[in-house]
Amino acid sequence: MCLSCFSRRALFGLPALLAGATALCPARPVRAAGAPLRIGYLPITDAAPLLVAHARGLFEAEGIRADRPVLLRSWAQVIEAFVAGQVDVVHLLAPMAIWARFGSRVPLKVVAWNHVGGSGLAVARDVARLADLGGRTVAVPFWYSIHNVVLQALLAEAGLTPVIRRRGSLAREEVGLVVMPPADMPPALAAGQIGGYIVAEPFVATAEAMGIGRVLRFTGDVWRHHACCVVAMHERDIETRPDWAQGVVHAIVKAQLWLRTHRAEAAQLLSRENPHRYTPHPAAVLARVLAPDPSERAGYLASGALRHAEWQDARIDFQPYPFPSYTEELVRRLKSTLVEGERGFLDALDPAAAAAELVEDRPVRRALAAVGGLAAFGLPEAFSRQEVIAP
Repeated sequence: MCLSCFSRRALFGLPALLAGATALCPARPVRAAGAPLRIGYLPITDAAPLLVAHARGLFEAEGIRADRPVLLRSWAQVIEAFVAGQVDVVHLLAPMAIWARFGSRVPLKVVAWNHVGGSGLAVARDVARLADLGGRTVAVPFWYSIHNVVLQALLAEAGLTPVIRRRGSLAREEVGLVVMPPADMPPALAAGQIGGYIVAEPFVATAEAMGIGRVLRFTGDVWRHHACCVVAMHERDIETRPDWAQGVVHAIVKAQLWLRTHRAEAAQLLSRENPHRYTPHPAAVLARVLAPDPSERAGYLASGALRHAEWQDARIDFQPYPFPSYTEELVRRLKSTLVEGERGFLDALDPAAAAAELVEDRPVRRALAAVGGLAAFGLPEAFSRQEVIAP
């Protein structure tokens, strides 16, 4: 496996492709009335609300015919399919949405969050603490990802310096970073090609189940209730098909409510054992994330994978409202996060202005009002919050 090939394509070839696509098609053609909804997704738990909404007929309940969701292999494929108009709705890494909107001028809008938490740093069995990653390589799913942001915060706390992976050996205080599709991460860890990876579930649980790695930290234990993935739509769809857009968001919100109270059932529904075969993962691995045995928590607290016992947070949770404070803090942190490729657009971004332009929250506010408000998700009835980050 070439560890550098994918990262170079994703951050050099992909922006050029996106720039060309948006220049040639600045306004995506309006689809015919009644055309089926097309969803693109990666086989990770981040996609659960989109898949549950499809499986349970929630889109149809809103009067929207939906095709079977299209499984894609990498984040590069997801954004390429979205820009090309091959899919209408996708889940994107939250920082990736910022990069696409402002760095590549993709006319997308974030309409909801897909979930909170649901990611972790899996490491080789001989890595007992962050300092042990010095001189080794860690894989991230995309440069513009919450995983890269959180990883670099952890490395800084441990006195380690992230570097773009290069030929030759790394210094003891350096950690090489490489972009890798999530599905390639467990094999790379098992083969000793990398010392760890930070990614969405269930690939962290996969490392545990296979006995090839352990959880060093959960990202939600570093940045509390962070959004990993967001729901993105084409901006023109929101403008020209507001009822359709509202129906899609309403279905996703109802799917998240169902997920909160049917976690074990969801693990079965999304598994390879289910007739839908939405993901290639066994139900037992998905259950480790969606419906973990409560006894496991003590082990994570003892190992330091969880340090904030007082938070009492789930390994993955679901709530749809895109809090502006999160996007604003994400923009601030991206400005000082090491990424490969052109990043000049970040310098000009004002956090509050970027959050306002990127997010269209009116549909999700209406959907929340219809299901009982934020209280239905166990949250205070306030559309603002304070970000809590504690590496």
